[in-house]
Amino acid sequence: MGMKQKLHRLKEKYKGKKMAPAFNALHTFLYLPNDTTHGGTHIKGADDLKRTMNIVIMALVPCLIFGMFNAGYQHYAALDETLRAAPWDNFFTWDNFVMGLWTILPLVVVSYGVGLAVEFLFAVIKGHEVEEGYLVTGMLVPLIVPVDIPLWMLAVAVIFGVVIGKEVFGGTGMNILNPALTIRAFLFFAYPTWMTGDKVWIHGAVARDKAIAAGESVDAMSGETVLGYYAKAGQELTVQASNGAEVVTTYGDRADALYSLQDMFWGFIPGSVGETSKALIILGALILIFTKIGSWRIIFSTLIGAVAMGLIFNGVVEMGWISESSKFYGLMTVPYWQHLIIGSILFGAVYMATDPVTASQTNKGKWIYGFLIGFISIMIRVFNPAYPEGVFLAILLMNVFAPTIDHYVLQGNIKRRAKRLKVKTA
Repeated sequence: MGMKQKLHRLKEKYKGKKMAPAFNALHTFLYLPNDTTHGGTHIKGADDLKRTMNIVIMALVPCLIFGMFNAGYQHYAALDETLRAAPWDNFFTWDNFVMGLWTILPLVVVSYGVGLAVEFLFAVIKGHEVEEGYLVTGMLVPLIVPVDIPLWMLAVAVIFGVVIGKEVFGGTGMNILNPALTIRAFLFFAYPTWMTGDKVWIHGAVARDKAIAAGESVDAMSGETVLGYYAKAGQELTVQASNGAEVVTTYGDRADALYSLQDMFWGFIPGSVGETSKALIILGALILIFTKIGSWRIIFSTLIGAVAMGLIFNGVVEMGWISESSKFYGLMTVPYWQHLIIGSILFGAVYMATDPVTASQTNKGKWIYGFLIGFISIMIRVFNPAYPEGVFLAILLMNVFAPTIDHYVLQGNIKRRAKRLKVKTA
């Protein structure tokens, strides 16, 4: 007897019992369900929720693998700055990959293990089938957090995100907030010191910083992101050298003095695990657009909104309406197009804003929804230099307003059709 037949017999055995949803979830993860419809006219599509989620995961896998290499590369480059002189020669190495795998794989395991456990628990308690909605969320979460986030913090955040972000609304397809961003928002507000600063983006940097504070002779390591560098432009910073001496440095006005534009595009920079490589994010965007899973309208309108806000800030600087001593000056000087290759605006536009459940559903609504996400993201990025990234807040805000946008778009269509009807009948 084949494995499929054995699983089918077990399914019949558990049918109608309390644990049936949990078993069915494991069964249909490997095989198609053998249930068929009878009577009536039905249209059978080649895609379903499981395959849709699997395609999104495949679009995320390159970012995950690159993030593993980058975690190791940033760690070793922080210890030896000469490695940054030739990133292509020093990036794709076995040591970098092993270091990244050892650091990031536990994040993936905790994200899926805790999240799916909560999903199974709610399915058994409520008596409904386990849906595949968490498959993408479980992959997204490790990609949008710092590399050294404590695993217990991640577990607590995942429980909060799945329960509050999904289950209280009725589960997959009923939630109004993106679960992955709900998890990140919880981490940001509950444990801000682990989500911001220049010590959270490099593996081992936090541990070394604590060792230095304790008086131990350990080289300082920091992982300043491009946005963090711009936010501190013109400010003085005291750095402790390896010999114990204190060195006062002044941040420049341009972050490309620290990282080249090529580094920013290819992803050889500190940041969240999956957000650094813009080239791979663009590849993922093409996959989602080609398979019609991600809305190209939302992606492009988000980028247009970000560019528009960047142009406004560049204009303010050129007009001389803001002084160089202002804490907002550094981020306002960022070239408008460069906002797209620093931070997580591109990652958010491709993988977060396009969530079909929480995004606008009408075509015109998608343009408005995406534009406002990009516009507000750059606004938060500039006006909040203590945390110069606002993509997740902007997307969560527009998740709430997406139904309202669609409502007014539909009402506008109804009014226009009513006017046309009056003209024809007059």
